[in-house]
Amino acid sequence: MGNYLSFEETPVWKKAHALILDIYKFTSKFPKEEQFALTSQLRRAAVSIEANIAESFGRFHFPDRLNFFYHARGSLEETKSHLLLSKDLGYLNQEDFGRLRSSAEQIGMDLNRVIATTRSKKDEQ
Repeated sequence: MGNYLSFEETPVWKKAHALILDIYKFTSKFPKEEQFALTSQLRRAAVSIEANIAESFGRFHFPDRLNFFYHARGSLEETKSHLLLSKDLGYLNQEDFGRLRSSAEQIGMDLNRVIATTRSKKDEQ
């Protein structure tokens, strides 16, 4: 992931972190009955994106790094599914959903680039 000294410096982690902060802000307004259901699931899925990106930074073998990026990408898809459900249930309006979804899509593109770069480095060995 470039020549970054810490995961906090990486653009993809920064975007994932910003998405989490937005998700926490919006889910704080979800109905109380969703606190231990959709609110919790959405927050955990989003946090998992960031956490897996961070964990990949501590791995020095390319297959291990790739595995954590794949997990981050899976958590991203789970997050997108929960966002769609939140919109369909009326917990997010179309504008907020669109903004969150757009952020998630950008993170996905960034993750795909990181995965491709990591794969090419692995193949160079």
